[in-house]
Amino acid sequence: MRSDAVKLIWAQGNGGVIGRDNDIPWQLPEDMAHFKELTLGSTVVMGRLTWESLPPRFRPLPGRRNVVVSRDAGYAAEGAEVVTSLPAEIDGWVMGGAQLYALALPMATLCEVTEIDVDVPGGDAFAPALDDSWTVTHSEWQTSKTGLRYRFCTYRR
Repeated sequence: MRSDAVKLIWAQGNGGVIGRDNDIPWQLPEDMAHFKELTLGSTVVMGRLTWESLPPRFRPLPGRRNVVVSRDAGYAAEGAEVVTSLPAEIDGWVMGGAQLYALALPMATLCEVTEIDVDVPGGDAFAPALDDSWTVTHSEWQTSKTGLRYRFCTYRR
């Protein structure tokens, strides 16, 4: 994978939780709009469980090249390319899940993270830890129309 082109994108609650029971445990329309704005016209790479967690009406994500990583070479994801490992070269966004983030992080130069001020009991998927090789800029805390506090953070190295 070309290190200058690998970007990761996720939203996380307190403690780095990104999911529970293969679902996003909050509603934050502002994050969904931010995700769409950043990824539209790009390639998005996701694991099978992330693909399956998308509502069927959004599969494949419109306006993007969708790549699904599955260990099952026979897995079919209508409208998406299925590969059995993280592609060697890709210019786009890794959008989950936790296993793909861990694989792609060493090659990444950019992480777009939405921090959400919410506790998620029973969270079972977590964002990768970003060490001090990353520098961060972030927006001010905002309040969603759903009442949750959030901010957008850009990590670069």
